[in-house]
Amino acid sequence: MIVAHRKTIPELIEILTGHNKVLVLGCGTCVTVCLAGGQREVGIIASALRMASKLRGHALEVEELTIERQCDNVFIETAAEAIERNDAVLSLGCGAGVQAIAERYSHKPVYAGLDTTFIGILEERGIWAEKCSACGACVLHNYGGICPITQCAKRLLNGPCGGSREDRCEVRPDRPCAWQLIYQRLKEIDQLDRLRQIQPPKNWEPSLDGGPRVIVREDHRV
Repeated sequence: MIVAHRKTIPELIEILTGHNKVLVLGCGTCVTVCLAGGQREVGIIASALRMASKLRGHALEVEELTIERQCDNVFIETAAEAIERNDAVLSLGCGAGVQAIAERYSHKPVYAGLDTTFIGILEERGIWAEKCSACGACVLHNYGGICPITQCAKRLLNGPCGGSREDRCEVRPDRPCAWQLIYQRLKEIDQLDRLRQIQPPKNWEPSLDGGPRVIVREDHRV
């Protein structure tokens, strides 16, 4: 899932300077799961904005709404009336959601209330960890389902560096060495022979080097 975290209330007050009526718009998917932008967070942030703006002498009118997905026009349509009756939208969606709303309502200021961080998973209660860099050319099949691009601090494709100590990463001693994890996983699934295959330098062309990426599925177009 996409993981994000909330901007601070002083940051949001600064972003919303000049507006009188603001819609705080939540998203019911990824950012709800990571406790950043769901209905609960919409309520908390909306209340905090009301109090903080009142203390500054310019009380904001804040409306609250959460839709299923901000990255899907079908669900964005359900927020149309609320968006139109406010001066601006404070989106508690990921960066894709913010841009989807801004594109659809080009006459309306749309601001990001979250900092989109990474694609990851819940490791344990209250802790999310990055697992995928969305590089566009997945190599997980070569490494037992562990991504060296994301998990290795040096993005090494052909074995560990010489700096790891006691299974810990040299750059991040609080994290395990990615290559130790890869070795253990390949050993468990009886695929250690994969480590004898020298991998070529990573092809970054499918990544962001060429600008925004688009996927077209002709079999789904009408």
